[in-house]
Amino acid sequence: MCKNPNPCFVAMAFVFISCAVFGGEPKSAASTFRLDSLSGLEIVNIKAEVAEYHGRQAVHLIRRADQPMVSTPDMEDSLALVNGTDFKDGTIEAEVVGMPAVGAPADARGFVGIAFRVEGRGAKYECFYLRPTNGRADDQLRRNHSVQYVSAPGFPWFKLRKENPGMYESYADMEAGEWTKIKIEVAGAKAKLYVNGAAQPCLIVNDLKQGDSHGRIALWTTLETDGYFSNLTVQ
Repeated sequence: MCKNPNPCFVAMAFVFISCAVFGGEPKSAASTFRLDSLSGLEIVNIKAEVAEYHGRQAVHLIRRADQPMVSTPDMEDSLALVNGTDFKDGTIEAEVVGMPAVGAPADARGFVGIAFRVEGRGAKYECFYLRPTNGRADDQLRRNHSVQYVSAPGFPWFKLRKENPGMYESYADMEAGEWTKIKIEVAGAKAKLYVNGAAQPCLIVNDLKQGDSHGRIALWTTLETDGYFSNLTVQ
């Protein structure tokens, strides 16, 4: 602590002026979406409602009664687009729950995630998603497929796995039906996924397929999933 306030004032003023002159800026403020209502969401190819799950209000995404249980390649993606977001680089955090829906096929994994840099109603986007039932499977190969990166159009999981085995998916500990915290860091063509507060990313992508783009953020799931989303923060 300075006993004489004048030197302290001068030092603080110098820091402030230096930031102004040399282009230093404070970090942009975070935008928080509690996801306890459907206000501000554009729903694409999925049923959306507000529901309580494990003690909290959340956006619940699940297929409509008139939809088939499993998505086909010619169907739209299942998204809840967050209006007012125009994301290029930064950090996205959210809490999600994914589990196979009632009546889902045996290979359903509870796919749930966050899409970013979304153009239109899902014509283009980048996405990280979870396969929660794989997180604690007894089969090691399934565990290795717990988290996934995909990109639309043109880069579904099966294409990425076939052409670059192990590069765009990895392991992270999680449980189906339980809240899982995810954090996505994006800078240019690179992105990192963190799960449940881990200090290190569980998946690193150094070549985002849609290039230098920007767009909305969206809650992402599939028709065979029962998914919940809460506490979305964007910075």
